[in-house]
Amino acid sequence: MEIALDQPVLVLNRLWQAVNVIGARRAFALLARGHAHVVHHHDDDFRMFSMMDWIDFSASNPPVVAMETVRTPTRTIRLPRVILLTFFDKLPCKELKLTRSNVFERDKDTCQYCSKVLPREQLNLDHVIPRDAGGKTTWENIVCSCIRCNSRKANRLPHAAHMRLIRKPVRPKWRPVISLVLGKQHHEVWKDFLDVAYWNVELED
Repeated sequence: MEIALDQPVLVLNRLWQAVNVIGARRAFALLARGHAHVVHHHDDDFRMFSMMDWIDFSASNPPVVAMETVRTPTRTIRLPRVILLTFFDKLPCKELKLTRSNVFERDKDTCQYCSKVLPREQLNLDHVIPRDAGGKTTWENIVCSCIRCNSRKANRLPHAAHMRLIRKPVRPKWRPVISLVLGKQHHEVWKDFLDVAYWNVELED
């Protein structure tokens, strides 16, 4: 039961936008308080269930896989995979952290001086304006660089090393929290609620 209650559940806001992924334990707590409804694909349509309706539905429609259920002393309840919040209608945002992985992702694993696409173990991070010259560790001053270009530039400004950036480094746009939570894997039953063109942005490993 403990493992089942740790299973991930996709959370939609009142506008049916994906906003978070939580554990089944917390999802059941929201359902029990009436703060959410279960969204379930049934008979080629999406149906919404309150907690009591979901318990009744679970009794008459047991899942094929036993791990898809939670057992109580008197009932077997299906695990919800998607819930819809009854009050919350915002889309929370969170700024992407400045990490080595995220810089490589922003620059598409491409050296910003010679344009070579390389495995990450052959890439470095470079301060465009060296720290000795007052350069800060910010999105606008950090770029992906191959080891060769990094060594060539050394502790100089690009023009002093007769080098040019292929594009100006910028701070990535804010991404909804769900993008950070989802990563690269999610349940098949979530696909109807995740717009591929918008959500399928790789942010970090």
